[in-house]
Amino acid sequence: MPVVIVTGASSGIGRTTAERLARNGTTVVLAARRADKLEALAAQLPGAVVVPTDVRDQSAIDNLVERARAVTGRIDGLVNNAGIGGAASILAPDEAVEGMIQVNMLAPIRLMRAVVPIMRDQRGGAIVNIGSVAGEVGINGVYSATKFALRGMTDSVRRELAGTGIGITLVEPGYIATPFNKHRTNLPGPEIVAAVEKALRRPRRRIVVPAKYRAAIVAAHVFPGLADRIYAGKAAGKAEIKGRL
Repeated sequence: MPVVIVTGASSGIGRTTAERLARNGTTVVLAARRADKLEALAAQLPGAVVVPTDVRDQSAIDNLVERARAVTGRIDGLVNNAGIGGAASILAPDEAVEGMIQVNMLAPIRLMRAVVPIMRDQRGGAIVNIGSVAGEVGINGVYSATKFALRGMTDSVRRELAGTGIGITLVEPGYIATPFNKHRTNLPGPEIVAAVEKALRRPRRRIVVPAKYRAAIVAAHVFPGLADRIYAGKAAGKAEIKGRL
């Protein structure tokens, strides 16, 4: 039975991913800060392992990985889903900026650094990093910066680990109906979950969901001047800080 770590598992994409994986026979290691929410979720998932984790804390990450490895001696998958959004303006307070960098950039680096040696030894594994369309089209200030960085890091790590049997996939959602986007209406459901599960089974370079965002990404890359005009002024102002920890 494969063992997969899911961070940010207490709500939204992380929770739904964990539910789907567990239904299909995976032992899911649930990581988030809220132990009560994780315990409630684990009660519904056969064999789930609860490890309350603050991904900003290196010692907590080390404990999470050791607990996951103790289940079967392997770690077959890692879903780097924990994230913080908001702070659309570059004028956001330093505290908000540091929080997003810690959770959206440093945490995935530290988690990959912890699991890659294990996956190398077992000659296989899959890592899925949850990015964002905002990591392709810069319209969300510091949040976009962290997701651009995650995209570049994922590409680099995939190339670094080529031939090791470890697959690295970046899944980039647009606006999805989760607590992360509760202020928006008429959004599609978390179909990203199916993409995550597929990427764990058959890693690929990048998956954008829903597919309608692919055209916007291509247009922004090919016609950056047009993107500047379309999105001009839309990243200004304050935004509520929200996340999936």
